[in-house]
This record gives sequence, C-alpha cells and structure tokens, in this order.
Amino acid sequence: MAARFPVHITLRMEREVWSLRSRRSYRVIEKAFRGGRDRFGFRLNEYSVQGNHIHIIAEATDAAALARGVKGLSIRIALGLNRMMSRTGRVIADRWHQHILRTPSEVKRALAYVLNNFRKHQAQQGKLAPSAALVDGFSSAIAGAPIVRARTWLLHQAQLR
Repeated sequence: MAARFPVHITLRMEREVWSLRSRRSYRVIEKAFRGGRDRFGFRLNEYSVQGNHIHIIAEATDAAALARGVKGLSIRIALGLNRMMSRTGRVIADRWHQHILRTPSEVKRALAYVLNNFRKHQAQQGKLAPSAALVDGFSSAIAGAPIVRARTWLLHQAQLR
C-alpha cells in the first residue's frame, strides 16, 4: 500500500450489537473517531455509520499504519459499545475489509458510495426514495464531524468536485 492512495474500509458488527444508527450508539462511535482520527500515521477522512456496519475513507502512510489505525478505532468502538450495552465480547464481526483507491474516478465513486450509503439502505427497506436529497446525520457529511483534511492528491481532488 502506497501512502498516496486512500482506502475504503468496511467494519461489520456482530449480530448481537445494537443498531449503530441510534443517537446513543452514534455518540460512542463519534467519540471513538475523535480519539483515533489522526494517529499512528492513519487519518480518518470520511465515514458513514449504518445499522450493522461502518464505511470509512482513510489515508495511511503505509500498510502497518493502516492496520494500527483501524485496530485502534475498532478497539475504541468495541469498548465504548460494550460499555453502553452492558455486555462483553466481540463487537466487530470479522476482519475489516479494505479496498485501495488508485484512480480519481475510483475515489470519487467511493466517496459518493460512502456518503450516500444510507439512501441505498433506506430505499431497500422502502423507507426512502433513492433520489431523495438528504444529508445523512450519521456520516461525515454533517458539520463538525470528527474527520481530518485529506493529504493525498487523489482524495483532495475528489473532495473538491
């Protein structure tokens, strides 16, 4: 993994974990993001929290920094959610998935996918028309979201469009 490429990461939760799209759960996740958004050469740039998974767009200096950053976020999220739910055990269902974004169009599509992901899920459940123009309150599209500015040229250019 080269430092010039952003990465799309997906974290899936165990079945027993409550919906992440509640205000209580989101506050825990937001706190974890604030604590781990810029550590170990890992930078959290964009995200979307869904009912049972989280999409993240991030930058990292290398593969080790990416692994450390995602592990740190995962631990913060797991500890916080377990505390909130008064439980112990696994929170993240499986190893996280990553997709390295290598071209401007790939980065642009990934950003659109992450920031508009809730629309797809809501439309599948019949709760929202796919063309509805709403901002997801459980994503980095909201003001004050705990993210850092892009450093890579690819991500910076895609965010400008």
